[in-house]
Amino acid sequence: MNGNDRLHPTIFHPRYIVLSKLRNETLKRIEQLTANNKQLILVDFGCGDMPYRPLIEPMVGKYLGVDLEMNPKAEHHIDFDSKTTLPDNYADIVLSNQVLEHVDTPQGYLTEAMRILKPGGYIILTTHGYWFYHPTPNDYWRWTGAGLRKTVEAEGYEIKSFEGILGLTASGLQLFQDGILFKLPKFLFPVWSVIMQGLIWLFDKLHSQPQRNRDGALYVVVAQKPL
Repeated sequence: MNGNDRLHPTIFHPRYIVLSKLRNETLKRIEQLTANNKQLILVDFGCGDMPYRPLIEPMVGKYLGVDLEMNPKAEHHIDFDSKTTLPDNYADIVLSNQVLEHVDTPQGYLTEAMRILKPGGYIILTTHGYWFYHPTPNDYWRWTGAGLRKTVEAEGYEIKSFEGILGLTASGLQLFQDGILFKLPKFLFPVWSVIMQGLIWLFDKLHSQPQRNRDGALYVVVAQKPL
């Protein structure tokens, strides 16, 4: 999956619904946090291809991509222990977009994010509940809504907002789609995807937001470092 897919998925993309919702929710949170100050420092912690950078960079004073040495796009490199050489209290915002499921230890990653955040700074964290295995380069963790809250709060963060994306039925359909997708001839991928994404959109309407927050395919969390 490349950065353009994450930013502008087409209706034939097998992740169209979830990628569109993830993009919209992430950018909405950035806009809220930067509404009154466009000079904030944002660290994209586990940045990958930085698909949202073109839209986020104009909202902040500095955008710093941090990732493993194998990512040449990152401006600051780390090892698998998630430790940076950035100073304490450096960033106003840490963006953790689909990273936590891939790190060796979620606790170590969240502790380092806390260290580099200024007091009162925010982490915008997205990660998976129900999702298929996708190593980049590793893939270790999944959460229930309650489990993710417990994981984040255990490291001292104060959760300000918590939103699940895709309810249980829609998440099940997404997994069903993915289980069959790669058994099909490649020319059928777009046809199968657009049918299934339509069903996912429809069946997600069965669920209330509290149900999605409990049993989501994906979670978007905004949490604050205490002052």
